[in-house]
Amino acid sequence: MATLRLTAGAALARTLAACGVRDVFGIAAGKLAPFLAAVGEDERLTHLGVRHEAAATWMAAATYAATGRIAVAYGESGPGSHNLASALGSAYNNNLAALVITSGVPSELARPYEGMVMETDNLKLFSASTQWGAVARDPARVPALVHRALRAALTGRPGPVHLEVPADVLGAEAEYRVAELDLPLGRVLPARTAADPDAVARAAELLAGAERPLVVAGGGVARAFAEDELRAVVEQLGAAATATQMGLGTISTEDPNFIGHGGVIGGDAVLRAFREADVVLAVGCRFSSWLWDGRRPAVQGQVVHVDVDPEIAGRAVPGSLGLVGDAQLVLRRLLNALPSETVSDPTWRASLAAERAEWRAEYLAAADDGEGPLHPATLAAELGAALPADALVAYDGAHTSFFSNDFTPATAPRTRFHEPGMGHLGFGIPYANALKAAFPDRPVVNITADGAFGFTLQELDTARRHGLNAVHVIHNNSAWGVIRLGQSRAGFELGTDLAGTDHVAIARAFGCHAERVTTRAEIAPALERALNAGVPAVIDVTTRLVPHPGLPRFGAAGR
Repeated sequence: MATLRLTAGAALARTLAACGVRDVFGIAAGKLAPFLAAVGEDERLTHLGVRHEAAATWMAAATYAATGRIAVAYGESGPGSHNLASALGSAYNNNLAALVITSGVPSELARPYEGMVMETDNLKLFSASTQWGAVARDPARVPALVHRALRAALTGRPGPVHLEVPADVLGAEAEYRVAELDLPLGRVLPARTAADPDAVARAAELLAGAERPLVVAGGGVARAFAEDELRAVVEQLGAAATATQMGLGTISTEDPNFIGHGGVIGGDAVLRAFREADVVLAVGCRFSSWLWDGRRPAVQGQVVHVDVDPEIAGRAVPGSLGLVGDAQLVLRRLLNALPSETVSDPTWRASLAAERAEWRAEYLAAADDGEGPLHPATLAAELGAALPADALVAYDGAHTSFFSNDFTPATAPRTRFHEPGMGHLGFGIPYANALKAAFPDRPVVNITADGAFGFTLQELDTARRHGLNAVHVIHNNSAWGVIRLGQSRAGFELGTDLAGTDHVAIARAFGCHAERVTTRAEIAPALERALNAGVPAVIDVTTRLVPHPGLPRFGAAGR
């Protein structure tokens, strides 16, 4: 049996690379030196240094969302781990896998702790926002713990996991079996499973008899690469189709069956479909508050609920038929079970699509009034029309992202990236950086707002240093807009003014291309210049605060 004597840090890097990890994000840290040295020596691994550890967490989450490949975010114990944690809830609430690695104080000074500087109980810190966590006390256990971490992150409902390797353990040597160090990911993960055949047959019978079937595509469809199977089921059923924000693009916005997406902010056609559908097929969707009518899911009819997590499938709506398994495999089995003839009413589906198209046209016509700063819908529509067909787009900025949902086309999965689970602002720049790193030949655009942009604008430096030439378009209304709106209705204003920041000057100081836009006619040419600038780019667009039509419904679900 072949063996190697390595430091735990070297064993950690080698095991990760053998399991298909390619991307390591973080800020160089002293206690992690044995690991970082090995990362730098392994041609299979790419290191990207960020300016705040939260960006590393977001970049790992974005890499998984776009590619299905798990990535590493790392940080020193103490401030580094606390900074990682500030974005960890985003990955956890959006079911995005990531491996977070921290160092820790030397083992002899831990549990009980003795008061060493940068001392943190990282297992406790991360326990609320990870699916699994462990501390490697013995260097020989590192490969096995990496395998357990990846299995926990990628089996069933995906999510972030945490492995801590204390400083003394990282530098210690051990004898490792080569076969364990080089074990590929396929040998680590269990086989994917499909739902029980009898349950699938019952679901097929129910769906085939539906006059008004509705298909809801969630993030689980994108994570399982099940878009082809989902679209085939929609076509076979003659169903109306919508997507959650994590499922954007799994149903193309150009599909004649598409009726809008985003749940309660998706427009009246989506809400009517939920009310009137006699059978709903929900795939990889947990029925979060984006799909609520008040405090409960907006669905009125019977539900067939497909999810890889047995605790999710069938949970949200009483009486749901739960199909537990991988979305791609379950949909294939369902497609085979569906009869060639179904009874769906094409006029119902067509009426929903027509209602959506009519609303979009009327709203845009009213928005483009030529008065004052740009309406956010006008900016969203102009960007949507000007984006290259192969662009990857992040929607940061909370309320302003609602307009991107309406007017930015999404024709393919894993091309539009939202943050609906936590609603954390500031993820857009790190996401764009990660997307550009993963797909250097594709245009990447972050559509954000001035408040959100300020959370992570230091990551423009990361972009410039690593040649991550994404474009960042700012809806700039010089305020925490929705908060200001709510305060004004309550008769006061406090802490919402963001006027006076020169984003163009800031971006140029980081070495980026930057320009300011104030009119509709300037948007498309500015985007073209930014995409061709050869450096990261910022377009600061002066907009006005206009409440999105779905804002009252969104607010009601959270009260």
